[in-house]
Amino acid sequence: MNNKDNPFFSNPATPHATFPFGEITPAHLEEAILRGMDEERSEVERIATCPDAPTFENTIVALEHSGQLLRQADTVLGNLFSACTNDAIDDLCERMSPVMARHHTELALDARVFQRVKAVHDAGSLDDEEDAMLLRETYEGYVRAGALLDDTGKARLKAINEELAQLTMRFSQNRLKATNAYAMWLKEDNLEGLPDDVKARAAEAARQKGREGWLFTLAAPSYGPFMMYSRRSDLREQMYMAYQTLCVAEGPTCNLDIVPRLVNLRLERARLLGYKNHAEYALARRMAARPAAVYGLLNSLIEGYRPAAETELADIRDKARRMEGEGFELKPWDFAYYSRELKQERFDLDPEMLRPYFELSRVKQGVFGLAQRLYGIRLQRNEKIPVYHPDVEAYDVFDTDGTFLAVFYYDPFPRANKQSGAWMTVYQDQYRDANGDHRPQVAVVTNFTPPAAGKPSLLTLSEVETLLHEFGHALHGIFAATRYASLSGTNVYWDFVELPSQFMENYAVEPEFLNTFARHHVTGEPIPADLVERIRAARNFGVAYACIRQVSFGLLDMAWYDRTEPFPEDADTKRSVQAFEAKAWAPAQLLPPPEGCCMTAQFSHIMTGGYSAGYYSYKWAEVLDADAFAAFREEGLFNPQTAKRFRDCVLSKGGTRHPAELYRAFRGQDPTIEALMRRDGILPAT
Repeated sequence: MNNKDNPFFSNPATPHATFPFGEITPAHLEEAILRGMDEERSEVERIATCPDAPTFENTIVALEHSGQLLRQADTVLGNLFSACTNDAIDDLCERMSPVMARHHTELALDARVFQRVKAVHDAGSLDDEEDAMLLRETYEGYVRAGALLDDTGKARLKAINEELAQLTMRFSQNRLKATNAYAMWLKEDNLEGLPDDVKARAAEAARQKGREGWLFTLAAPSYGPFMMYSRRSDLREQMYMAYQTLCVAEGPTCNLDIVPRLVNLRLERARLLGYKNHAEYALARRMAARPAAVYGLLNSLIEGYRPAAETELADIRDKARRMEGEGFELKPWDFAYYSRELKQERFDLDPEMLRPYFELSRVKQGVFGLAQRLYGIRLQRNEKIPVYHPDVEAYDVFDTDGTFLAVFYYDPFPRANKQSGAWMTVYQDQYRDANGDHRPQVAVVTNFTPPAAGKPSLLTLSEVETLLHEFGHALHGIFAATRYASLSGTNVYWDFVELPSQFMENYAVEPEFLNTFARHHVTGEPIPADLVERIRAARNFGVAYACIRQVSFGLLDMAWYDRTEPFPEDADTKRSVQAFEAKAWAPAQLLPPPEGCCMTAQFSHIMTGGYSAGYYSYKWAEVLDADAFAAFREEGLFNPQTAKRFRDCVLSKGGTRHPAELYRAFRGQDPTIEALMRRDGILPAT
């Protein structure tokens, strides 16, 4: 390949120097990664052999700016692997992951560089707050990467990191392949209870496969409505068991052997670095700081919410028995169906009745309009920006004064080559240097209900909340205003990163927000006021059960990573993983899954993502977001001064200060769990 043909080796002639996705091939990515590693090694070598005495500029800042080509190529590869993969990208990821892990470990363990970093660190604190934070983060990063280990320890750490990189890649690939492998093909007499729109989407899915009938899959827009509406308990059971046993069955996509190895490698790494276990290692970089604080939060939530959750479950069980007879025994695959039936009975509210008012293009206008109302920013579609799939839209983001602020990508719909779920990601972090302010490029990826049978994409309220959530993450990146990329945007403690996203969800049921966009996609009529009131009245329906469910995931996560002894890796490993899971989350199980299920085998958040020993972060951030939104309730839901304070104190600061300090700067106080419990109706409103 001619190097000059590689898009990564020259400045692209695209708006805002965005990535020219249509020109990038897997071969380009591999070549750029290999050259990027060579360049970073050379850059670090120059720092290590610099004849001048170590200074903040020639050591810390120089390290911060090294490795840019590798970061670019790795970022594109990782994001394509998640959102638009193929066999070549899968293969490249599998081959490059251990290579890059080895590369990063070798650089982090370069004793010459660490001695220079340590010299700057030991020379005393810096006057500038952001410089001081970068110095502290750089020094601690080297220590946590093993810089204080002896040669034997460093060699073992390299091996651990390489194996972790390979195993996490395999875990993710297995989950995607197992999800895509499942299909439930139905005939018309199996569709009882399903709304017309759900059936239309299933028929369209079948047609795309070249078959007649109705196709249901484990993708969220297919699985969720089926479980809520199908009157066929036997078919709900089939779908439920397929979802809950992903990567459990013996075969090429089984993850049950991978789980103990991942857990044990993280334990070994933590102990090698001087921590008791992985939880202590991870929490040293979290607001919670120690396992006891996490358990304190989870246990307080169990104490506060479990009684209400048990009442909610009893009400749903009673509804099921009123419909099916006194002898009916509620099973996990029945929960969504009878919960929806009870919600409709109490509030005359069904998720499907909201879809006509939540057409995706209007929802986007509403979410973008909310950001404009709060912060004065404006998003404008830019079709000249290259995208990696025809579904993806690209936008210019402009600040209050009209200056360019960021590039925003949105990728809305499910695909067979796309991971499930929803997430925000970054293609370029914001930073400032001698060449000016380099503005961020961020993306939101979802798996929303696609258009079908001549109708546009019509969302559920839950999907509206998801878009608000992920756009909140995007705003955290868009508003970044720091000097250093490693401290900008969402580069914050993991249990703080969900505050901006969960904060935005609060607006989902506010009439003043809904009335800006919620119109019937056919008639154009605004959403009826009485329907909005029913939405608001129903918002806390099932909130306690949902809280305990989240707590159960947090307990499971902590159980895996608060261990101080390795998990047995033997002939009975698979059975042991399932038994361990059942015991770990038992204190928060209200409707336990049947034998054979195993959440851990598909729990990407804690096995391959950044949430290992950190899943509690969702509830931790809920405490923060409820308290933060209380300030807006006190001062005005759309108060521009309050919003400016939130932007200036939280959204723009990234990781330049400890998150507790950032929050206090905005709120003037530390958060308490009371605001969350009042919002959820567990405590009376003030």
